[in-house]
Amino acid sequence: METFTQTSLINCTLEELFDFHLDTNNIKLITPIHTKVELIDYEKATFEGKIIKLKTTRAFVPINWTVKIEKYEYPNLMVDVALKSPFAFWEHQHIFTKKGSMCELKDVIKYKLPFGIFGKLIAPFIKKDIANMFAYRHKQTKKILEN
Repeated sequence: METFTQTSLINCTLEELFDFHLDTNNIKLITPIHTKVELIDYEKATFEGKIIKLKTTRAFVPINWTVKIEKYEYPNLMVDVALKSPFAFWEHQHIFTKKGSMCELKDVIKYKLPFGIFGKLIAPFIKKDIANMFAYRHKQTKKILEN
């Protein structure tokens, strides 16, 4: 099992930061432009137990994801777990904490690659891709919420 963490400070309220992440439609705003995201069965409300279906397309390759909101503690924590994804395991913790006059956005991703030894061969590329994706997400979230 691998773990990746990305942390940023954002000048906004805790509620603004959490509410931004509650609206699953905002994923389109913070996803790198080389990846297209399509929400399937879009429902704005987010709650513990909610199932979210989406399709990502990158380099003309579509991948369907189904994730479940496992934990929801307003305004500090939301955890989603992939029920269907290209990973053998995927858990995404969104952690929101007040830090003085700023808010900390912390994403903790726990994942396991499929395909045994082949998965281990591509692990460095996947790790770099995840790092690039979350660096972009944090940059865009900061840009949107601070403007």
